[in-house]
Amino acid sequence: MNIDRTFLSTLAVVAASLLLGGLTSWAQGVLPDALESFANSPSGWTVPMALLVAAARPSLTWGAALGVASFVSLVLGYTIASEVRGLTYNPVFWSVVGVIAGPFLGAAAAAVVGRNTVHAALGAGALAGVLVADGIYGLTVVSDSTSPVYWSLCLVAGAVLVGVTAVRLGTLAAAARVVASAVAATGVLTLGYAMLNAVY
Repeated sequence: MNIDRTFLSTLAVVAASLLLGGLTSWAQGVLPDALESFANSPSGWTVPMALLVAAARPSLTWGAALGVASFVSLVLGYTIASEVRGLTYNPVFWSVVGVIAGPFLGAAAAAVVGRNTVHAALGAGALAGVLVADGIYGLTVVSDSTSPVYWSLCLVAGAVLVGVTAVRLGTLAAAARVVASAVAATGVLTLGYAMLNAVY
């Protein structure tokens, strides 16, 4: 990747992430009840991060770095906007999550738009797993306090991503990889949610 293009794409991803993170804080007060969970869920930051990284069309390695930069910038943008609104928010936990999960999610986003069909299948499955796990969590763990609409949309979006990727890649092997990686990612993240709930 050209150095100038790398710098500009990184700057664009970070700037857009800061803005979108700030908008997430603002959106918590204006989104309708059916969609308000978007502004308060892991998928609410994963989706824009993945779209921004994919738009830069980086290599897997650079996608991993952009994943961290984007996720942490989303958290910082949210923190800044919250402070401006007079709210106190500690960004440490989700920044750590961004540093740990960002490389995997960023590489997955880069893989989806890359030319390697195996990588694309695995990347799409991983991102779909985030959506599906979030949907399952929302419909089971926090169903009493949130609307089921957003969580159901997460499930639908995850299934659509799996289906579209499988069709685009065009082979049974690719379809199997997408499904298998989505199931694996869903399982790992669902277990992670359960462990967090046990701690908190």
